[in-house]
Amino acid sequence: MGLVVASELPRTRATLLVRLMAAGPLLAPATQELRALPANAPERAVAEKILLKFQRFLEDQPHQTPTEQEFIKAMLKTWEDARAEGEAAGSTHTRAHDLLTVLQARSIPISAAARKRILEQKNLKQLERWLKRASVATSLDEVLGSRA
Repeated sequence: MGLVVASELPRTRATLLVRLMAAGPLLAPATQELRALPANAPERAVAEKILLKFQRFLEDQPHQTPTEQEFIKAMLKTWEDARAEGEAAGSTHTRAHDLLTVLQARSIPISAAARKRILEQKNLKQLERWLKRASVATSLDEVLGSRA
């Protein structure tokens, strides 16, 4: 049998879930590390469900410590950031499909490379510029430029 001292673990992604479970003074920095991970990180998928339940539990407590209040604020920020990321990804996905629909409706041929370029574009403003151009363009080059 062995004993793990969570505060002595290295601050790496491999130890993140253990440090989250240890809570106490390790919770806030571990929560920040979790928030910094990509939205599709497996650690987020596992930890965020548990942390959300913990956050709700703490919110229901009549007297919260400053550490608990800080944790609640950090988790609310995490959920807001995740929601904003999801909305932005949904917006670019929708706008890319809108652009393809306009091009198709205007009978402008779309190469596989151009379709891929449009679908992989993550800049919403660029997609909106292309969409505006597509409404009056007669060719894909007029919409995307010479790289089409």
